[in-house]
Amino acid sequence: MNQDVYIKNKKAYFEYHILDKYTAGIKLLGTEIKSIRQGKANISDAFCTFIDEQLYVRNLHISEYSFGSFYNHEAKRDRVLLLQKKELKKLRIRGEEKGLTIVPLALFISDRGFAKLEIALAQGKKTFDKRETMKERDTKIELSRVLK
Repeated sequence: MNQDVYIKNKKAYFEYHILDKYTAGIKLLGTEIKSIRQGKANISDAFCTFIDEQLYVRNLHISEYSFGSFYNHEAKRDRVLLLQKKELKKLRIRGEEKGLTIVPLALFISDRGFAKLEIALAQGKKTFDKRETMKERDTKIELSRVLK
């Protein structure tokens, strides 16, 4: 079994300032976990939202399982995130503050074989912050070239 699945949301680190990180379980169907273990998921457009008292991840694209028959899942359905009540309460209160949002950072398989989603409470960057991030990245690349 392939435990090396680690799907990152690179766009989130560029678009947001990361404040707090949490690791949440995901309520999945059988064909969904099989597709994730094959590495066939995309979290770049995903976001988290509260519906009633539960936290959901939306627009998380998990491709249909190639060997699934009529039991196959919908690729972009809403999925429940599993967190402790105190974490959910904290996220709900902080998430309602102006300018803060909950974004998925990474999707991975835990040591026990469960799919986990690393989520973060984040604040959107302004355009000049994004330019600053690009400059820092370019500087690191130049330094690594010079040091080689």
